[in-house]
Amino acid sequence: MSDAPTITIGSKAHRPTTAKTQGEINANLRSGGSAGDRKMGQANKGHQGTDHQKIVKLDRENEVAPPPKISLGVGKAIMQGRQATGLTQKDLATRISEKPSVVQDYEQSKATPNPQILGKLERILKIKLRGKDIGAPLGGPKKSEK
Repeated sequence: MSDAPTITIGSKAHRPTTAKTQGEINANLRSGGSAGDRKMGQANKGHQGTDHQKIVKLDRENEVAPPPKISLGVGKAIMQGRQATGLTQKDLATRISEKPSVVQDYEQSKATPNPQILGKLERILKIKLRGKDIGAPLGGPKKSEK
C-alpha cells in the first residue's frame, strides 16, 4: 500500500493525486495553491490570516489622531440659544432636518464639527457658532453703502 492517507467517500476511496500536466498545475494555482504545491487540492491556506492581522496592526500603529470635537463653548452657546428661543432639542432637530441625537451630541461637545449643520443652527438660533465671538447675536445681511 502507499503512504498517502485515504479518504473514503461513499464506497470509493480517494487519495490525493500529483499534478502531472501544466493544465493540472494551472487549475491548482487558480484554486489557491502554488506551483510548489504539486498535489491537487492541497492549497496552502494556513498563513492567509496572519498576514492580514499584521497589516491591520500596522495600520493601527500608524493611525492619525481622531478628528476634533466641537468645543465646550460652542456646545454651551447652542444650548443657551436653544433655551432662549424656547425650543426643545427635538424641535431644533426638526427645524434643521436632523435627528435629535445630533443636537444632543453638539450640545454635549461630542460631535465632529460639520459646517452645514453649524450653519443651520446659526440661522435658526440667530447666534454665531463659528469664528470669533461665539454666542454673539448674528448680524443681518450686509448692507451696501450708497
